[in-house]
Amino acid sequence: MKTKTLTIVGCGGLANLVVDAMIDGLLPNYQLIGTMSRTLAKASYLADKINSAQNEYRCEAFDDTDQLLALKPDYIVETASPDAFKGFALDALKNGSSIITLSIGAFADEEFYKNVQQVADENNVKVYIASGAIGGLDVLRTASLMYKSKATFTTQKGPASLRDSEVYDTALENEEREVFKGNATGAIALFPHKVNVSVAASIASVGPEEMEVSINSIPNYVGDRHTITIKNEEIDAEISVYSKTAAIAGWSVVNTLRNIASPIVF
Repeated sequence: MKTKTLTIVGCGGLANLVVDAMIDGLLPNYQLIGTMSRTLAKASYLADKINSAQNEYRCEAFDDTDQLLALKPDYIVETASPDAFKGFALDALKNGSSIITLSIGAFADEEFYKNVQQVADENNVKVYIASGAIGGLDVLRTASLMYKSKATFTTQKGPASLRDSEVYDTALENEEREVFKGNATGAIALFPHKVNVSVAASIASVGPEEMEVSINSIPNYVGDRHTITIKNEEIDAEISVYSKTAAIAGWSVVNTLRNIASPIVF
């Protein structure tokens, strides 16, 4: 594969992981030419890191997406937020850039989802959904193609991760409670940064409106466990993934980039 240019939108811990993977030689088919964050210092930190590790090309830092898009990268990695993704995605696709996104929660907005599909098709580019903190998207897609299916998504997490949400109260520190029950559309509306994976699972299967979601707070629980089930007249599958930290989401981006470049695709 010819070397492709890459930029990153969102320069937190997950983006750092992707850059470290590049420095370690795991993404030899890409050149990181730009980083963007609302905080320029964060973007500069990543750009400086990649520039210090090699001298074949330069990576520039920005705090404005229009400046980043002016580089016309082949691929944009997005690790920011659903709102950030919605803010630049259509312009990026029209600009000829494909996107690897972790903020799949944005696709709970059906109109936005359809617009992305249309614009990507018209401009011969793609949006790649990184699996994030879950797996089994291939099984979900396959089962849902076979027969009409029913799917559920259950999350277990500690109360600390809910402290900035409207469902939190101090009683959660000592009692186990289901803090949300509904569909993936409602879940991402209430927790825009915490259950993107529920929307990813729903799009791969029954859709955000039909995916039954349950979010449960457990005292002293560290990390997250996401359990997905899908059932139809022939298939009964369960995927359960525990992750102590969010690192698996960053590694899923690395894996997606490697798949794009590989002659053999998993």
